[in-house]
Amino acid sequence: MDSFCWWTVCCQNPPAPRPEYDVVCIGLSGSGKTSLLTKLCQENANITTIKPTTGYSIKTIPFKDAMLNIKELGGGVSIRKYWSRYYQGSQGVVFVLDSASGDEDLEEARSELHLALSHPQLCNLPFLILANWQDKPAARSTQEIEKYLELEPLALGKSWILEGSCLENMATVRESFRQLINLLQDKELENGQI
Repeated sequence: MDSFCWWTVCCQNPPAPRPEYDVVCIGLSGSGKTSLLTKLCQENANITTIKPTTGYSIKTIPFKDAMLNIKELGGGVSIRKYWSRYYQGSQGVVFVLDSASGDEDLEEARSELHLALSHPQLCNLPFLILANWQDKPAARSTQEIEKYLELEPLALGKSWILEGSCLENMATVRESFRQLINLLQDKELENGQI
């Protein structure tokens, strides 16, 4: 019986390779980038011990149909001026913002998002914009966020998704990333890379 288990585990064909995509993740400090990515990697991660990213970190997150290599860049004021140095080679962008933040922080997030959407290395890439902390009482809806960020005129002709997110509903976050993977695959087809 032991040899049967060994045979079924060890002697099967390896799974088909999944495409890998390099994605950059940006957003202001406190938007929840590190917490969301850590929870995507480990559903049972203790978020109270997570420390904000001060430089950058890279996490590989497996999905059923693809692997995402996500380069998360710290969101502090002193670090943001270096973001563009890490854009090269990116195939997609995740922008995380705090949907419960005050007007000043949301204005700053809008400014940074507009800079990213118009950056030469990112302007043609698919964007996933996560309006995080939707579980907080002061959180703005995704419709309010879309209007506030002025996405329609700026992102016209670009591939982008705006979704709400929170750590309490990682299934929704995973689905948002699956939508990004679909955009990445569509982009590859468009460019004749698949």
